[in-house]
Amino acid sequence: MTTIPAPTPLPVTAVTCLEDRAHIERDAVLELEAGIHRLRLGPVSALAVDRTLHAELTADHPGHPAKVLDVRIVRTWTPRAPLPPSDEDSALHHHVHRLEEERRALGQRRDRLGARLDVLGRLATDLLREIGEGAGFGEADPERWARELDRVDNERETCGEELRTVDSRLTAVADELADAQRGLDLSEERPAELVGHIELTVQATAAGPARLRLSHLTACALWRPAYRAVFDGSTLTLETDAMVWQRTGEDWSDVQLTFSTARSALATDPPRLGEDLLTLRDRTAAERRTIDVELREEHIGDLGPSPVLGLPGVDDGGEVRVLKSPEPVSVPGDGRAHRVPVSAFATSARSEYACSPELSPLVTQVVRFDNRSGHALLAGPVDLIRDSGFTGRGTLDFTAAGAAAELAFGSVDDHRVVRVAEESRDTSGITQRTVVTRTVRLHVSRFSAPGEHGEQVVVLRERIPVSEVSAAQVRLSKEACSPPPDTVDAEGIVSWEVMLPPGSRRTVTLVYELSASGKVTGL
Repeated sequence: MTTIPAPTPLPVTAVTCLEDRAHIERDAVLELEAGIHRLRLGPVSALAVDRTLHAELTADHPGHPAKVLDVRIVRTWTPRAPLPPSDEDSALHHHVHRLEEERRALGQRRDRLGARLDVLGRLATDLLREIGEGAGFGEADPERWARELDRVDNERETCGEELRTVDSRLTAVADELADAQRGLDLSEERPAELVGHIELTVQATAAGPARLRLSHLTACALWRPAYRAVFDGSTLTLETDAMVWQRTGEDWSDVQLTFSTARSALATDPPRLGEDLLTLRDRTAAERRTIDVELREEHIGDLGPSPVLGLPGVDDGGEVRVLKSPEPVSVPGDGRAHRVPVSAFATSARSEYACSPELSPLVTQVVRFDNRSGHALLAGPVDLIRDSGFTGRGTLDFTAAGAAAELAFGSVDDHRVVRVAEESRDTSGITQRTVVTRTVRLHVSRFSAPGEHGEQVVVLRERIPVSEVSAAQVRLSKEACSPPPDTVDAEGIVSWEVMLPPGSRRTVTLVYELSASGKVTGL
């Protein structure tokens, strides 16, 4: 078996970013001779997961196959490369770096001055030879010769003085650097760097090139979706980006990036099974005579993914989603956030001013649009931009391809909503039926600047309870509502479209009744 100790470069060509790790793919062309060879490839990230290491060898000539006999990763501690200090390094380390830079600059200055003195010495020799030859031929020019000799002597004296100054400063810098380096060695320890190499054993039946494809998982890499929404009044442009962080120990240069929501770590954990004990018992006489009900808040939404402990996960709607970068990109391994474009689309959007006074008294501009990106929009932050520029940051919920979505572009300062709620209770003496009447008044005001014209439509939304049992009923008193609501959906959301001229105010009244028989308790 032939052993080749010199390492062969194995660059990263493709990366699939997951929620909390990355799948790395590497390609290289190997020139193989016939026989069995042990190769050393790399360096690679020392964070590579050994059990996920997979190598595949493909020969260019089908008649001369090559196969992988063994592949493993070997890690060694090596001294760190001399790199400039970062913001995280100490002041002493920065001081040593400055002294090294000054010593390097002084050394270059000394070399230049020495070369200049050498040139001036040769110039003085040539000038003396010219004086001797001129005097021999009877061509005397004492004034020019004296002037030239004085100029050369002055230059040599100036350069000599500068050279002595530089040598003196260089000696002082060397002494100071030695003291600082000793202090740095005593106070700080520069740990060695853990570097990994791939040891590959291959067998080739004939000499020739073969393409190696190697893949593995690595930690310290993750991604999250981010968006940028630009709204000009009628058209919304939504740009989908991926924020990538990686500190795997190596840079990703010109790689094809793929972003996936697959959770490989959760797939290996079996579901937690707990005991659920069910018992049957007869109802008591008091329980047969009464029906216990309660008012509860219920969040209406779809089931999302399983949460990742300690890390906000990606909401993909419960299905694995895959996004790809259209062009190769480079992501340095500095641990910082890097924005990678994924897709962009422009579509017509509908804008309205809406308010839910029970949740917030602010009137918000809501933009509704259809997802025309061709892929699902994952939940993530959105940078909101209008004609005036950046207006803030919002959130986008999970939206399937082609489905409707909405974004809130901030509140409107010239609108104000005040909510006042009242409740009255009445019990009939004969049927013992309880009727609870609730009245909600919404006072909407518009404070307009002088000279402003045009009406503004504000959509107000309130809610009424939805009963799940026949013993308790909810009835909307449309005759008592002022004005009657425009829509009432199955989830109990009541809405009005209120027209507000400049400087006007309106009052909207909602009245509904909760009635229950005498058996019902808890209201």
